[in-house]
Amino acid sequence: MKIGALAAAAGCTTETVRYYEKEGLLPEADRTESNYRSYGPHHLDRLRFIRNCRALDMTQEEIRVLLAAMDSADTACSVADTMVGEHIGHVEMRIAELEGLKRQLLELRQRCRGEESGHCSILQGLTNMETVPAGPRHTHLG
Repeated sequence: MKIGALAAAAGCTTETVRYYEKEGLLPEADRTESNYRSYGPHHLDRLRFIRNCRALDMTQEEIRVLLAAMDSADTACSVADTMVGEHIGHVEMRIAELEGLKRQLLELRQRCRGEESGHCSILQGLTNMETVPAGPRHTHLG
């Protein structure tokens, strides 16, 4: 199949297919006599796998590890289990960060008294709020 058909079948764009090829996540396609890319069912399976991993917010490096495990079936399950366990930890850290963000926003919102006098307590709070210096994020995404 051509790149457009592959992209449509996987629910992505042709640019995404080219990007994953360039990054080495998707094997290069064979070429037809007229130099068109020709993809097979294994390309579609792999592209769907990558897209599903991305939908779970996995990094390219995590996907590389899982693809390598899939390609060498000897340790596939243990590697996948370890990787998913680590990713769950990353998700839990991100949830904690988002809960902190939610608390800050709720505190700001509680300042609102519904006044229409041209003075907004939320906007004033955003102006006067003390911010904690941004440190390194505690997730695998940086």
